[in-house]
Amino acid sequence: MQEVCEFLKKCGTYYLATMEGDQPRVRPFGTANIFEGRLYIQTGRSKAVAQELLENPKVELCAFDGEQWLRVAAKAVEDGRVAAQIAMLDAYPELKAMYQPGDGNTIVFWLENATTTFSSFTAEPRVVKFG
Repeated sequence: MQEVCEFLKKCGTYYLATMEGDQPRVRPFGTANIFEGRLYIQTGRSKAVAQELLENPKVELCAFDGEQWLRVAAKAVEDGRVAAQIAMLDAYPELKAMYQPGDGNTIVFWLENATTTFSSFTAEPRVVKFG
């Protein structure tokens, strides 16, 4: 899990896929933080992506660092605790201009039953599971 988090942070931007009904939606994301042994992502509750995750928590992430890429398939589980929000916002202080812990809009999800596949054109895929 630590390796996955570090890879996502190194890339800066990764792409998050959700479902809106039967239509896939893909968006650039940039938050990844480990809190209490779980990998978290963050968004705003008022955004469509949050509603999609609450309705159908199956999610996939994809990131590429120029040499290798990873795909993460997981279930996004909402963590309503203010402590989890504080940890995320402390890791990304630039978000504090838009979000505050306990503001009713900040929402964090941890990735449950995650299967990560690291791939490249020069090596066999490597699978890492966590959560």
